[in-house]
Amino acid sequence: MTARRKGHIVVAPDKFRGSRTAAEVAADLRAGLLSVAVDADVVAAPIADGGEGTVEAALASGYTRVPVTVTGPDGAPVQATIAVSGDTAVVELAQASGLQLVTQVSRQPLRATSYGTGELIRAGLDAGCRTIVLGLGGSANTDGGAGMVQALGARVLDRSGHDVSAGGGALVDVSRVDLTGMDPRVESAAFIVARDVDNVLLGSDGAAAVFAPQKGATGSQIAQLEAGLARWSDAVASAVGKDFSAVPGAGAAGGVGFAAMAFLNAQSRPGVELLLEMVGFPELLPGARLVITGEGSLDMQSLGGKVPVGVARAAGRHQVPTIAVAGVTSLPSDTLTAAGFQQTYTLQQIEPDLSVCMTQADRLLQRIGQLIAKDWLSS
Repeated sequence: MTARRKGHIVVAPDKFRGSRTAAEVAADLRAGLLSVAVDADVVAAPIADGGEGTVEAALASGYTRVPVTVTGPDGAPVQATIAVSGDTAVVELAQASGLQLVTQVSRQPLRATSYGTGELIRAGLDAGCRTIVLGLGGSANTDGGAGMVQALGARVLDRSGHDVSAGGGALVDVSRVDLTGMDPRVESAAFIVARDVDNVLLGSDGAAAVFAPQKGATGSQIAQLEAGLARWSDAVASAVGKDFSAVPGAGAAGGVGFAAMAFLNAQSRPGVELLLEMVGFPELLPGARLVITGEGSLDMQSLGGKVPVGVARAAGRHQVPTIAVAGVTSLPSDTLTAAGFQQTYTLQQIEPDLSVCMTQADRLLQRIGQLIAKDWLSS
């Protein structure tokens, strides 16, 4: 790692969803800082929490981009990317099975599949990787990861021995899982799941009840998805000899977390914790003068383990002050301080019109970078 001058600034934001990627946010803030503090040593280190932006964060830290065509959540082909370094591949579910890949009008919550995520894993194995980091988050599917394991060679069968259709709605027909065709490379590979939620698979805190409404599911569809996941859970337990449905994180990404634990023997970890390690964030902190982090909306969900709080905690262990930057925040100042932020800046403080904040985030972020430089780097 390149040696740094003592007193450098680390800019480690997440994405501003629908507006700027994490790398773009970091670049915007850095440009604003340097326009005022021209001699500052500013390190851009974009971060993700396992959802959208996970692969980009890996690429920004030195991983190699490997393009691949896979099956999208609606069955249509999509262009995706995995990140490879040595024998490690970073795979992002959102690139293959993400909600952003289907329009609000075309969402099909009963039929959306995680099949493409399994194809991304295969691409990592084909690249010679034996450690697969699977970023979960932002999924369109509620299929319990059935599509993912089908792409890896398993068969999900009904009572007549026929393959069930794609999507969580078809899981009500599942009778058993045939693992005889499973890709043998899976058994010798190590899988690490980067999750952004701790939900279990079933029940009021499960994948269908909590997340399916966000994917367009109606009340009756949620009930069908819940029934399918329950049947899927029983079939998986019979196939692998253990029930993973109540393990925290099993409900992540429409139940893909559950399938990863059951079929891939995956270790599940909080996404931001894993990503901070993966991009070498702790090594950037010794001697740092300031850390700047942020995300589009700084709210109660942020306190549950999203990027800004994870960054602030890591920086706090090195006694480095942390500033948060957000499009908007609904948190009171005392809560923000308790979360580890010495100061918080929002785009809305500069531009009250939220639509302008979305369309001109680059300009506003650069302006905030200038304000931070004047407030924190003038002495």
